[in-house]
Amino acid sequence: MTSSELWSRATAERYDAEEAESSSAAALGPALAFLAELAGDGRALEFAIGTGRVGIPLRERGVPVAGIELSEHMAAVLRRKVDEDTLPVVIGDMATTVVPGGFTLVYLVYNTITNLLTQDEQVECFRNAARHLEPGGRFVIELLVPPLRSLPPGQVAVPFDVSERHLGFDTFDLVEQMLVSHHFTRDGDDGRYRRGNSRHRYAWPAELDLMARIAGLELERRVADWDGSPFTQDSVKHVSVWRKPV
Repeated sequence: MTSSELWSRATAERYDAEEAESSSAAALGPALAFLAELAGDGRALEFAIGTGRVGIPLRERGVPVAGIELSEHMAAVLRRKVDEDTLPVVIGDMATTVVPGGFTLVYLVYNTITNLLTQDEQVECFRNAARHLEPGGRFVIELLVPPLRSLPPGQVAVPFDVSERHLGFDTFDLVEQMLVSHHFTRDGDDGRYRRGNSRHRYAWPAELDLMARIAGLELERRVADWDGSPFTQDSVKHVSVWRKPV
């Protein structure tokens, strides 16, 4: 039922190389500590687990992790790193797919809820998280705050990366609450760039809180980053935690 765009084999094969910086121990450390503390002695379920950038090192910290992943190609890359018994993955969409058992933590990182392109599907994602959570369990989302304050009147594009090997900018449809991320990536040294884009439905923190309430979850905490820094009106992202009542 999902409207998410499917990751191709080629994209999956180069994903780890392109995300090497965000996958380093230094970059992941605060997130892993945050998630491990919330999981406690229970199990964790990662929606859109991808190639295991977060799930595998979280499992290595002693947290039993399972995953849901829409792209078989992304899951195949993960499976080269860890076997099914160590980290089981179910192929399916994160809004409806059910994994057996209960979990103390469900998490969805790296802006991935925006891959669901309708509000209804994002609501179903919250409901699916609540479905998997044990009483007292938490649902965690990491998400950028929509950068609409950066849009001058009449402009619909915002650059987010201008570097030697990559040019990236987002274009916005403010009526439909959609954005398209455009990427121009230089793969070699011949001056050629590979072009790609992806569609996303952005959502505000307050909108997510209402989705959580519809799913029977309560906001417990919102911070600006995995290090626990305060969330303010100037924060560019947030890590939000909703709890399933006991």
